[in-house]
Amino acid sequence: MMPVLMIPPVLATPPGMRRKMAALLRGVGVALVTAFGPEGELDASATAKLAADLAGRGVRAVLVAGTTGEADTLTEAERIMLIESVRDALPAAVPVIAGTGAPSIRQAVTLTRAAVAAGADAVLTWCPAGRGARDGLGGYFAAVADAAGGRPVLAYHNPFIPCADIPVSALDGLPVSGVKDSSGSPDRLLDELEHYTGDCYVGSSGLLALAGPLGTAGALLALANVAPEMCVRAFAGDTTAQRELAGPHLAVRGGGIPELKRRLARAGSISAACRVW
Repeated sequence: MMPVLMIPPVLATPPGMRRKMAALLRGVGVALVTAFGPEGELDASATAKLAADLAGRGVRAVLVAGTTGEADTLTEAERIMLIESVRDALPAAVPVIAGTGAPSIRQAVTLTRAAVAAGADAVLTWCPAGRGARDGLGGYFAAVADAAGGRPVLAYHNPFIPCADIPVSALDGLPVSGVKDSSGSPDRLLDELEHYTGDCYVGSSGLLALAGPLGTAGALLALANVAPEMCVRAFAGDTTAQRELAGPHLAVRGGGIPELKRRLARAGSISAACRVW
């Protein structure tokens, strides 16, 4: 007989949790790449060095082991090493958010507990895949929130990933502090700002000059790996900076993580080695 995982009941989002997340991140954060060596081996030191450099250039938070960090290719030991290395390299005021999304509740809970033990200040997670995933959103996020032990949890909405499509109407019923929205849709962003009471973080560098002035809490961006200052300016409402981001934004959107890493390699930041193509 298969063991049954007990799922905590769905609770309304505690107001204190939202306040904690709001204090944790206001502004532009980076969805950090993961550096690898020539044979594909993890280079935690280079990853941490990049994170520290970006923090010195205006980045307010660092997301480790997210989609941009090639999380699906990382072992649990590698995730822990990354979180510890990045946390040690950053000032205490710059939070580390760990990606802990997984296909099942059991996996997400395990990853979340490990991330918290390694020093993560918050976690970002998406819902499980498969039939009935939306119906099970509350139980999934309640289990992750329990595993996070009081640290803020962000829901991850990304319609380009089958298991990360979260309706705006569902957000207020989830025990999370906020949502990272990587849809790139201005209509979706307006819907969130109008109807969701938690904090919204955009994941698209194409919307910054809209998102910041409208009162979006912040952004968690892949492009902040290569253009952090420009992302900060655009989020502050600088339309010239937003226009200058158009070329890099479209190039990285089309070329994905390999293009992002090629740009970093040309700048001398990290190797262009990837585990995903």
